[in-house]
Amino acid sequence: MTPDTPPSDRIVITGVGLTAPNGNDLSEYRASLLEGKSGVVNYETRYVGEVLAGVCDFDDLRYQRRKEVRRGTRAGSISIYCAREAVTDAGIDWEQVPKDRVGVYLGITEHGNVETENEIYEISQFEYDTKFWSHHHNPRTVANNPAGEVALSLGITGPHYTVGAACAAGNAGFIQGLQMLRLREVDLAICGGASESIHTFGIFASFASQGALARHDDPTKASRPFDRDRNGIVVSEGGCLFTLERLPDAQARGATIYGEIVGHAMNTDATDFVLPNASRQAECMRLALNRAGVGPEDIDIVSSHATATEQGDIEECKALAAVFGDFPHVSVNNTKSFIGHAMGAAGALELAGNLPAFQDGIAHATINVDQLDPKCGLPHIVVNSPRQLESVNLILNNSFGMLGINSVLVVKRFESA
Repeated sequence: MTPDTPPSDRIVITGVGLTAPNGNDLSEYRASLLEGKSGVVNYETRYVGEVLAGVCDFDDLRYQRRKEVRRGTRAGSISIYCAREAVTDAGIDWEQVPKDRVGVYLGITEHGNVETENEIYEISQFEYDTKFWSHHHNPRTVANNPAGEVALSLGITGPHYTVGAACAAGNAGFIQGLQMLRLREVDLAICGGASESIHTFGIFASFASQGALARHDDPTKASRPFDRDRNGIVVSEGGCLFTLERLPDAQARGATIYGEIVGHAMNTDATDFVLPNASRQAECMRLALNRAGVGPEDIDIVSSHATATEQGDIEECKALAAVFGDFPHVSVNNTKSFIGHAMGAAGALELAGNLPAFQDGIAHATINVDQLDPKCGLPHIVVNSPRQLESVNLILNNSFGMLGINSVLVVKRFESA
């Protein structure tokens, strides 16, 4: 995308709905990030026992009846909450919206594990007799479930689907919404990511078997991206959905605009199942910058992906150094240090946490950095205390995932002509 993009192809963010382990709307969430408030707690999970996790505490009955919550999924409830909050935040008169012109594009890391694990556990109480298997299992476990539950809740008859992109999924859902708006397939996109990961014991067991599950006596200090003494990932649940509109449509109804998406990119490492590749990550960032028509010197805040795994943090820092090394004014922060890794929701939540910087000019900190790893010793990293900047005009949001999938967004402060 270049600065002379026609107005009808310019896509803007008009609403944000979220639930995170440290906040259930953007205002509360942003306040927690600026105050250094973590949302990580001790958490008991089947078979694995006590672990550390980011746990959300939103009102799932605000937009659903108890029967709907029981019939559906946790990811569905998270997504419904976030979608309805985003629509409300955007000031959209929902009754007047043509529902066939609305699309739902929801990034997920995985879906269905929770429900299958639960059903296997249930029938284990009855000698594995499958007549006790729930007839709700199939609609609960299809990959499009969270997006479909949003469509059912809001009466949306336009396209809905999930985008499976590992931990790059929050950005991927966002990019899909942007593209569908530009293709004129829809007039309103509800997009972002959601995750129910903490409700599957398998994810904890798998990270533990890899030696990649975080441990700490104080849960709030467990997620330690870039820190020399980090010891792994804190698994979290959460969701963040945005409403995206074409600029003329948003302006015609007098919408508040959080920012304009001016660049995006996705690529693939093609080198390993799990280990990241700094060169491919750097290429992805450069492609997003090129599409935005800006250079690395123009970026004010980089929202990093860093998960608090040694190799992951180091490779991303190599990529950041390759792209931004000559521009020490760029501020790099990390939201996972507050809430853990929300998997499919991570990229969306991390972008949302930085969007208010367009107004207040503050780069929130990366907390829990007691000893910066020398291999992550970039001058850019905002360590432990927020950084007041002269102004914030451009934010770059990194989100990477297993199987070598990388995604980057560039969002610009919107100023009306």
